Amino acid sequence: MSLEDRLDDIERRLSQLDEEWSDPAVAGDPDRARALGREQARLAPIVDNVRRLRSVRAQLETSRHERDTEQDPEIRELAREVIAELETQETSLVEELRVQLLPRDPNDERGVLLEVRAGAGGDEAALFAAELVRMYLRYAERHRWSTEIMTSSETGIGGIKEAIVEVGGDGAWSRLKYEGGVHRVQRVPETESSGRIHTSTATVAVLPEADEVEVAIDEDKDLRIEVKRSSGPGGQSVNTTDSAVRITHLPTGLVVEIQDEKSQHKNKAKALAVLRARLLEQEQQRAHAEEAAARRTMVGSGDRSEKIRTYNYPQDRVTDHRIRMDVHGLPAVLDGDLDRLLDALIQDDQARLLANLEGTPEP
Repeated sequence: MSLEDRLDDIERRLSQLDEEWSDPAVAGDPDRARALGREQARLAPIVDNVRRLRSVRAQLETSRHERDTEQDPEIRELAREVIAELETQETSLVEELRVQLLPRDPNDERGVLLEVRAGAGGDEAALFAAELVRMYLRYAERHRWSTEIMTSSETGIGGIKEAIVEVGGDGAWSRLKYEGGVHRVQRVPETESSGRIHTSTATVAVLPEADEVEVAIDEDKDLRIEVKRSSGPGGQSVNTTDSAVRITHLPTGLVVEIQDEKSQHKNKAKALAVLRARLLEQEQQRAHAEEAAARRTMVGSGDRSEKIRTYNYPQDRVTDHRIRMDVHGLPAVLDGDLDRLLDALIQDDQARLLANLEGTPEP
């Protein structure tokens, strides 16, 4: 199928979506309405650019005809100026359409679960993991996404050993998926009397949120559910009821434990949500064997030598090693100012996808 045919199909599909909205059944089906709305929001900008491109090309044809046939030199010169401007617009629209037509990540419209764990570095690593969790919460706030801390295992000095954060909102996965990997911090700990710089790490895994209907779980056959009394740092009791829930998915051996809520029911619901996300990721990895190899290296061992990004306090610099990009203003980054880095990662990803599609005819 030619690119022009693809663009025609997209126009027809958008018209079809407009017709479907008139179906009274849509108003009574929130899931269908949400799916239609998302598809419409994705296709509408493409169709808008297609129509703009066709308009620009029609104007170009008229202006070129004037340039080639008009007897008046002033009108021919004016036509040449208009042509130059229209050709710039045409090039810009073609490039924008090429990006819009790139293969889409099917998870892009999903929410995400961020799993942050302290790596190498002891207490300093736990403090850094806590700072990363705060960074993602602040970033989500900037984008008006919803957040919920599903579970958090804290240390006695304000750090965390492990936390799982749910982030919901349109486009959450499309941006946060680039955060998976080992994050490294270089700084002088407050407890370091000699002023020596320490290097610590935390790992981040990013999982697409899964709906119940996507991952079938037979609770009676597939799960072993255990309940126990929740406990906090140092073994202190969080509450006096058996509310902590530990779920083992027997077919895969995956284990999820949640104890943050006082309600056993709420802890179980959270644990099932995390389990579904991990099972969905496994299923998608099997479907994309090459991508699976890359995803499995996302977290790595937490060793200091494995890293996607370094936060260097003495130099007030954050370095993303995947795109060899440095940004200054480290406190702002840790306060959620991540778009400078994420925009560059997205552009790099798009450039590689476009390179793979070289030879595709232009619109």
